[in-house]
Amino acid sequence: MAKLLIKNIELLHTPNGEMQNIAVEDNKIVYVGKDVPADFAADEIVDGKGKLATAGMVNTHGHVSMTLLRSYADDMALMDWLQNKIWPIEDKMDANDIYWGAMLGIVEMLKGGTTCFADMYAFMEDVARACAETGIRANLSRGLIGVAPDKDVKLAENTVLAKNWQGYDNGRIRITYGPHAPYTCPVDYLEKVIAEAAANKAEIQMHLCETKFEVDTVVKEHGMTPIQLMDKLGMFELGTIAAHCVHLTDEDMDIMAAKHVRVAHNPQSNLKLASGIAPVAAMLNKGICVGLGTDGASSNNNLDMLEECRAAAMLHKATTFDPLVVPAKKAWEMATVDGAKTLGFADTGLLEAGQQADIVLWDMHKPYWYPRHNKLSQLVYAASSTDADTVFVAGKKVVEAGKLLTFDEEKIYAEAEACTRKLLNK
Repeated sequence: MAKLLIKNIELLHTPNGEMQNIAVEDNKIVYVGKDVPADFAADEIVDGKGKLATAGMVNTHGHVSMTLLRSYADDMALMDWLQNKIWPIEDKMDANDIYWGAMLGIVEMLKGGTTCFADMYAFMEDVARACAETGIRANLSRGLIGVAPDKDVKLAENTVLAKNWQGYDNGRIRITYGPHAPYTCPVDYLEKVIAEAAANKAEIQMHLCETKFEVDTVVKEHGMTPIQLMDKLGMFELGTIAAHCVHLTDEDMDIMAAKHVRVAHNPQSNLKLASGIAPVAAMLNKGICVGLGTDGASSNNNLDMLEECRAAAMLHKATTFDPLVVPAKKAWEMATVDGAKTLGFADTGLLEAGQQADIVLWDMHKPYWYPRHNKLSQLVYAASSTDADTVFVAGKKVVEAGKLLTFDEEKIYAEAEACTRKLLNK
């Protein structure tokens, strides 16, 4: 069994300058504390002096290969953006584009301290391959458009994805089913998706209540909100990750709490697309699990989870006029352990014995890290994702001194650029 010792490290909850040690066997943390167990013989020792250790962040919603469309279509309303810019160019994307777009997004996330992400897109076998090669943890689903002519082919692709990748590498990759949204998936198609997911013991991730247009459309057609409709169809019995959840009623939130629906809150994407501001304070008060996500890089435009953490901490203070509503501690939990729960990773998101060794070492030798009155506040309100110096996923070092170890970064950049030029016929 491979044994790793991270020594002379600081933790968020310990006094400034108090050195701690983290012992890892294979993919799990086995000890966190001042003293290293006498019988622990490390195969590798990492000196963390001057650095802060945290759990890796978890990006609970996105379309990772949209990195190829970063800054391609900005300052537009959601439906105009989708129908006139995004969907037409996505139709041109092939498996090679998706693979290199995923690689670009993964290197951005890993180098920024994100060790786990959710994805919903096309050619997901190639996204899974990118995850396998880079070492990141992921929850993947095939995006399913129920009004498309090849809707049943896409559903079959999701099932193949589940059969090939569910539980890969000690559970590092999870597979869910990805119906896009209520306005692109008719009821009869959703029933097929739910039945297929149930047959394969898989959960669902879906855009829900993202815009007022979506909610108004579903209410007009079905006489109930999207949350109420999905509950009626039995989707929530499988386990559901609901992305966005901006426009909710109290009854919606009661259903979500009762059915343990987990929410992927995307504050910056919702702001940029003018979709609105999710009622996070109300959801938290009802006991709903809320994680954070970036959404795709075409509607954000980066995959910087530390920015999302900061946005969540500040945005809801302003909307509720309550500076205590999402304190730094809760925002960080939403970015880590609550995000992991949202994606179904029960043993990820904390620096504790028995947890997955998804660990980030942050370089604190930067001007905004001084003086250190409160390391947690400084991480959430002052730090930069570029401070992520060393990153481990499942005990494996994937980033060192800010450089990706598992793949050639320059090749990723070059291939992603070539794919984009081809898509734009340049």
